[in-house]
Amino acid sequence: MHSSPLAALCPAVAETRTPVPYPHPNIQQYPQPYLRSKGRSARGLALSFTLPGDIRSALIGRTAIAAALKAHALAPYIWPATLAATELIAVTARMSPGKELYVSLRHRDDALRLLVWDQHPHHLNPDVATLCETRRRQALWLLAAVVDDWGGGWGACEANPPQRGIKSWVQLPR
Repeated sequence: MHSSPLAALCPAVAETRTPVPYPHPNIQQYPQPYLRSKGRSARGLALSFTLPGDIRSALIGRTAIAAALKAHALAPYIWPATLAATELIAVTARMSPGKELYVSLRHRDDALRLLVWDQHPHHLNPDVATLCETRRRQALWLLAAVVDDWGGGWGACEANPPQRGIKSWVQLPR
């Protein structure tokens, strides 16, 4: 088994090496995203994007979410939401290395909802499924502490058919 800290968390994919989909970026060479609010709509913030299944995608997700929150005058959420996004993206990328992740951020009814959906396969062996779920939850200990401190909730569940994968979510109240 690959013992690198970047090895897959899932025992079923732990034997494969994590692919490197793109070279490590020099952060200063890329411009920061600029999101402009078109006024405060009744619908609120709605942001969705897809990222490569690589732990380095956590920086991209974190930056996009911070810019969106700032543009929608939701600055109090920046710290907990970017930490939550970083943790969820990095852990889900390690659960399904090399497979795309879908990220969704919504602000409705005075709550911020973050969803990270990975393409992690369903495990037929119940022991492997339990071990996989345990590893995911243990890897998200910092996320759990921050969400609990903010009075929010978080969890992970299998996607409803016909979709596949795992949906990890965070809800932060105002």
